[in-house]
Amino acid sequence: MSLRNVITIPHPLLSRVANEIGSVSQELADDLVDTMYGSPACVGLAAPQIEVGLRAFVVDVSKHRAMAGKTSNGLIVIFDPIISCRGDREVAREGCMSVPDFTCDVERYTNVSVTGIGLDGEKCHIEAEGFEARAIQHEVDHLDGLLILDRVTGPHGIFQRKVYK
Repeated sequence: MSLRNVITIPHPLLSRVANEIGSVSQELADDLVDTMYGSPACVGLAAPQIEVGLRAFVVDVSKHRAMAGKTSNGLIVIFDPIISCRGDREVAREGCMSVPDFTCDVERYTNVSVTGIGLDGEKCHIEAEGFEARAIQHEVDHLDGLLILDRVTGPHGIFQRKVYK
């Protein structure tokens, strides 16, 4: 378990589709979780962001201010996710550790279903809505070689990032 370096644009791995992993890697899961929790304001992290070109991500929005009074799935660790999106689409501001200087307005679905391999090695299924659904879509984008800059709603949807301490 260790806190890993998060790569930033223009690193070429961020624009590549990640490979299926086919199994569970406890070491990868631990590194993703440690790095996510060790990074200010971070609610999710995908394996390509720590220079691992495999389809795995972690999300935990439970302590984020956007979740005040709402429920979430808590810590999500998933390998080889398959996502289906539904519901309305809404635009909201997103930040990304791999795009450290900007935040962007991004349109996303309000509800998602995700299936994949859970940390126990069994098939898992997760339903999410709102901010948690947004975070999951963001991480799956990383697995597909996409960043918030690829999804920005237009030229007026890019903003200088605030500094978090």
